Amino acid sequence: MIVRTTEEITGTDRDVSDGMWRSKRIVLAGDGVGFSFHETTIKSDAVCEFHYQHHVEAVWVVEGTGTLANLETGEQHKLSAGTMYLLDDHERHRLTCHDQLRMFCVFNPPVSGQEVHDETGAYPPPAA
Repeated sequence: MIVRTTEEITGTDRDVSDGMWRSKRIVLAGDGVGFSFHETTIKSDAVCEFHYQHHVEAVWVVEGTGTLANLETGEQHKLSAGTMYLLDDHERHRLTCHDQLRMFCVFNPPVSGQEVHDETGAYPPPAA
């Protein structure tokens, strides 16, 4: 059994930020459960483009508002508490944050912990 709090993760190597977003990585690949689980916050007025070419991501919004744009189709969705989205086809997407977003995210395959987005908005492929 694994039990962790975000308080104990804060300020450790599981607490990763680029200034626009912050990801507290609660469950990682090294935990051996087949997925990773993160609490992510995105600052108000931030605009972030992502493209998880090597991962499927499910996101549950618990606070804030924003817009999710599928950069491949142009389709847009409003985000607010209670919204879930699933990037099941590795969609390139843009998050525009209106009021700070707080979300819980699941990645498969799991991330190892220190990944940051490359110039395409992707995390690197998982180590074999």
